[in-house]
Amino acid sequence: MRCSCHNFEPVLTRRDMLRASACGFGSLALADLLKADTTRAANPLAPKAPPLPAKARRVIFLFMHGGPSQVDTFDYKPLLERDHGKPLPFSKPRVFSSGTGNLLKSPWKFRQYGQSGAWVSDLFPNVAKHVDDLCMINSMWGSNSRHGGALLELHTGSDTFVRPSMGSWITYGLGTENQDLPGYITICPTLTHGGVNAYSSAFMPAIYHGTPLGNAGISSDQAKIPFIENADKLPRSLQSLEVGLLRQMNEEHLAASGPDTALEGRINSFELAFRMQTAAPELQNLSSESEATQKLYGLDNPRTANFGRQCLMARRFAERGVRFIQCTHSYKWDQHGNLKVDHARNAEEVDQPIAALLTDLKSRGLLDDTLILWGGEFGRTPVAQGDDGRDHNPQGYTMWLAGGGVKPGIRYGETDDYGYYAVKDKVHLHDLHATMLHLLGFDHTKLTYRYAGRDFRLTDVHGEVVSGLLA
Repeated sequence: MRCSCHNFEPVLTRRDMLRASACGFGSLALADLLKADTTRAANPLAPKAPPLPAKARRVIFLFMHGGPSQVDTFDYKPLLERDHGKPLPFSKPRVFSSGTGNLLKSPWKFRQYGQSGAWVSDLFPNVAKHVDDLCMINSMWGSNSRHGGALLELHTGSDTFVRPSMGSWITYGLGTENQDLPGYITICPTLTHGGVNAYSSAFMPAIYHGTPLGNAGISSDQAKIPFIENADKLPRSLQSLEVGLLRQMNEEHLAASGPDTALEGRINSFELAFRMQTAAPELQNLSSESEATQKLYGLDNPRTANFGRQCLMARRFAERGVRFIQCTHSYKWDQHGNLKVDHARNAEEVDQPIAALLTDLKSRGLLDDTLILWGGEFGRTPVAQGDDGRDHNPQGYTMWLAGGGVKPGIRYGETDDYGYYAVKDKVHLHDLHATMLHLLGFDHTKLTYRYAGRDFRLTDVHGEVVSGLLA
């Protein structure tokens, strides 16, 4: 006998209702694919006003992958020169490698520059001319002495778990000022030590993921936004038909599968890619820049051209409204040996382009609301490794900021007399992230994303805004 209860119509549960209604998000994202005047209210990259007063509108991160030596660049230590060859007069921390020896003086001379009288080594003669615009942090420290963990801690706030990168957090909080370009672009990103996790959106929607232009294995003149080079060879009307069919297929898939963040991300990416076809090719064509500008960035010099192109592209992306741009000099600064030759070559490749970027942004009125961040995942030891090398050192190192509301022409914090440990006004990477978000108009404790039953943030449960860095 069949039970009469089997004749009832199925009940629409709350879960079913949410599952069905969520399918509409993909349609909303696709709504303006072919209609430029359609509202962007549902666009997750629509520009948003920060909740607090902001000094910076965008960030350019100049990442020196490998760990430049603070005692050979921006942290002058006279006692290191005086006591060259002597044992370190205090205990060494546990670091990545074993077998470091006695104190090793810098092979380069330091000189004072600008009204601030900041000390800079001869490795950076061009950047040195801008010291009165720099906010030098000589007391950085991190929690990890290995490249992979330290690199991820710098980029994501965590050295142990996959977390959204700082560019993803900023794009999530602010959107982008140009709907025809990604909100977060990373130029020639590293393939090692975390790889894609360094610019990943992790558990956030894929629309906040960094868009890579090339990778560390290719020259920057080949670093293009993918899949747009041949857009002009296919009539836009035919592309519209193809994208329309793709939209229909994706909507049907989404309706059948229910909420799918990966599919939602693909829908958004197809929409953005369609719009980028007009904006991106012209933007990536550096030949439109004057000969003087190209020479300023060192594009006429084989030594400086590669990183010079990155910096010039960063300026172009910044003035077009991209929120977070990263230029990576990878993977060159890890001098366990051959310090004198390799650090000199590395600095020569980036010194002129970085100085050009500062000059160019300032002349265009962009430096005031663009936050520049320079540094690596850690520093180096003041003691020798072998005859001519330095080991990893996350205990105390230098990063510098410029523009975007930071106090110019200052040196903040100190390492000890030899440059090993941060000892005064220490700034952890969490503090750096908190300060960066503050400059962009966010309380780092309130910029959260809920996932798996808890609220996440870039600084996790740590971090303090460093008021001494603020203008």
